[in-house]
Amino acid sequence: MRKVDVVNIIADKTGIPKVDVLVTLESFFQEVKSQLSSGENIYVRGFGSFITKKRAAKIGRNIKKNTAVHIPEHYIPAFKPSKEFVEEVKTKFKPS
Repeated sequence: MRKVDVVNIIADKTGIPKVDVLVTLESFFQEVKSQLSSGENIYVRGFGSFITKKRAAKIGRNIKKNTAVHIPEHYIPAFKPSKEFVEEVKTKFKPS
């Protein structure tokens, strides 16, 4: 599923124009990125949490040159689904 599919589904279900749904969705994505970039986590009850995870410093390898490369500690964005979300997917998902 792509973003345009999500916009179409929401617009059909709510009756809100597609342009307004797209603007709202883009604003949500921008706010999530902005808050995570500033170190804030976002918690949506019943859905999940958008968090930042710390990755420790480590030594990697450049395979082509066969040299060690230092990778500094850094933070990455992550999503942790809520228990309700996980249970709903477990009960409703039917693999094809």
